Amino acid sequence: MRTTWTLVVLGTAFFVVVLDSTIVYVALPSIADELAFAPGDVQWVLSAYLVTFGGLLLFGGRVADLLGRRRVFLVGIAIFTVASVVCGQADEPAVLVGARVLQGAGAAVMAPTALSLLLTTFEPGPERNRALGVWGGIGGVGGTAGLLLGGPITQLWGWQWIFLVNLPVGVLLLAASARLLPPSTGIPGTHAFDVAGAATVTGSLVLLVLGITEASWPALASAALLMAVFVLVERRAVAPLVPWRVVRSRRLVAGNVLLLVAGICVDGVLLVLALGAQASGMSPVLFGLTTAAMTAASVAGSFAGQAVVTRAGVRAVAVAGTALLAVGSIALATLPPVVGLVVFGAGLGAAFVSAQIAAVSGAAADDAGLAAGIADTSFAVGGALGVAVLSTVDGTRSALVVAAGVAVLGLVVGTALRVERSTVSAEVS
Repeated sequence: MRTTWTLVVLGTAFFVVVLDSTIVYVALPSIADELAFAPGDVQWVLSAYLVTFGGLLLFGGRVADLLGRRRVFLVGIAIFTVASVVCGQADEPAVLVGARVLQGAGAAVMAPTALSLLLTTFEPGPERNRALGVWGGIGGVGGTAGLLLGGPITQLWGWQWIFLVNLPVGVLLLAASARLLPPSTGIPGTHAFDVAGAATVTGSLVLLVLGITEASWPALASAALLMAVFVLVERRAVAPLVPWRVVRSRRLVAGNVLLLVAGICVDGVLLVLALGAQASGMSPVLFGLTTAAMTAASVAGSFAGQAVVTRAGVRAVAVAGTALLAVGSIALATLPPVVGLVVFGAGLGAAFVSAQIAAVSGAAADDAGLAAGIADTSFAVGGALGVAVLSTVDGTRSALVVAAGVAVLGLVVGTALRVERSTVSAEVS
């Protein structure tokens, strides 16, 4: 029973993080009008959160490993909650954007730390796979819930409340986490922290997400340069931020590439569908209700995927999931929307849970936070890449065909996964 409540707490934290990445979409016009944003600048309410979140995920996960997961998790919740209150009280653009940066930093600590706590709470095998299935379902529900709830909250109480609702949730999470989560002291005997590695990889990821979000070639070039510096730093570091033993795993790399593909598909396709719905005059509330079909299918795909993984292996579920993503994208371009959303959602759930199992299985317990941070970073960067790429494709159908092509590439990567059933059941993450 205690582990069930622990999953509820960790899942709620993950839900709030995902929710706040999408709930702002439909509130942007109201925010722009009330705070008098300059033309084109209101998008920074989105970008400030996404750039900070995507750039700091790896750092947040590793800090949790070194300093103690429960302690770092509580700090992340506190930062996120305080930042949410500041967002809700903001009376000028600079204050809101600055608070969104702080909120993204808190989320970047919460998400990988929550996942690493899940990995260390649930035993490897069916028990952990079930928990990861729930985790995948929460991600799907959180994204759609943001689209569904943002409109009514803004219309009934004002845009401020899309942020202020996080205050009671944050207080409850702090109280429940302090009571339920076991104390942790970090890695014993660890006194060195790879500051140079943390600075270069975080800077590189921030510039990468910024370059993707803003379609900035200088930012992308700078990201590549900083990543090259990071590799050199890691090769010489006494206590590297990303030990070579973590990234040399073939299944970890393949799992993270699949998470990248899933992120590209889901965020890119949702943006394309949202733009199409807006052009046709569909209300935000109706659009949210329509995408609920995808959410329900995604939850079902996550639970079915985690059950099949234990019997048939990760590769079978990954291949099936990415194939359904491709078919669903084509169906959205040619068939009634609900049909495509159901197929796409089922594929997303299966692909996500199989990729996540592959991405974290085999990592040592001391590296759980790092493995979680890498996995979350892959999915977040994929989402930013999907938004940037598919938004530039001319026409909804063409964009959906591109998404199908990306899913096919994921299918090819899925065939490289070779985590056998016994490995999934027995290895310690």
